[in-house]
Amino acid sequence: MVKNLKPFVFPQIILMTVFSGLGLSCHQGEYQIGNECCPKCLAGRRVKTHCTVDSSTSCLPCMTGTYTDKPNGLERCHHCTNCDSGSGLRIKTPCTVTSDTLCEPLEGFYCVQPTGHSCERAQEHKHCKPGQYISHNGTASTDTECSDCSSGTFSDGTFHSCQPHTRCYSLNLQLITAGTSAADAQCGEGSVNVGTAVGGAVAVIILIIGGGLLFWIHVCVSLSVFTVSDDYNTALSKN
Repeated sequence: MVKNLKPFVFPQIILMTVFSGLGLSCHQGEYQIGNECCPKCLAGRRVKTHCTVDSSTSCLPCMTGTYTDKPNGLERCHHCTNCDSGSGLRIKTPCTVTSDTLCEPLEGFYCVQPTGHSCERAQEHKHCKPGQYISHNGTASTDTECSDCSSGTFSDGTFHSCQPHTRCYSLNLQLITAGTSAADAQCGEGSVNVGTAVGGAVAVIILIIGGGLLFWIHVCVSLSVFTVSDDYNTALSKN
């Protein structure tokens, strides 16, 4: 009877071994390697050699530029994240052997791909156009918000509120260029009217000519009176 059971012994042992491996459950501070539960290496370290029946796990510290942030059974440490300035990022917290690098947006950028306490990609804040003002400043997590100027006001796109157009008449100046939503009104002293200038010139010329004529008449009259008086005196002397 025992002889008849022998062919079934080895298959049963194999099946028991397989199922015992599938049902292996390691403790929280252990990791499974094959059919063994080995002690994990601490954060900041990695596995050099796995445990055996006769020895425990052997661990090594992570090298500079690598890390493990929790107890593990890894044979290699993770590489530290690079905060790429080309993606609008800079280092917020440097990498250590127990924690990865934390990145944040550069000045003037905001995060568009956050991951936990870090950021994977950032984008530059928008610039408001002329005719718009900055209604909300951009932050590390939000973009700049712009709003249009109302009638009678202007902004070059960098103002935090639209400014009223200059009223030239209140400054006793003439309007040269009307204001727009993007630029202020331009004022000046104003040019003299051509007709007024010509009229003034003609008046001056008339005054000069008139004055000359009056002076000439005065001289002529004076000479005539002098001649008559001289003739009269000559006649008296002869008598």
